[in-house]
Amino acid sequence: MNNYKAAFTGWLQVALVAMNTYQIANRHIVGAIIVGFLISLVWTFNIRSALGCWSERLSYCLGATIGTATGLYLSSLIYIN
Repeated sequence: MNNYKAAFTGWLQVALVAMNTYQIANRHIVGAIIVGFLISLVWTFNIRSALGCWSERLSYCLGATIGTATGLYLSSLIYIN
């Protein structure tokens, strides 16, 4: 059963990253921020020993969500004239 769980987790993470890449490229800002949170949430399950409690997991996700928004903002300053 662990192989199925690992395969599902890998699929989910890559699908979310691909989805987020598309959203970022097409300036779907709200969607990119939400999916950035979901990517981080899935990632927290891979690093349970480092982030054991839900408050730490959600803090990590919030940080990554803010990171997504910051990255979008900085990219728009750099690349959009």
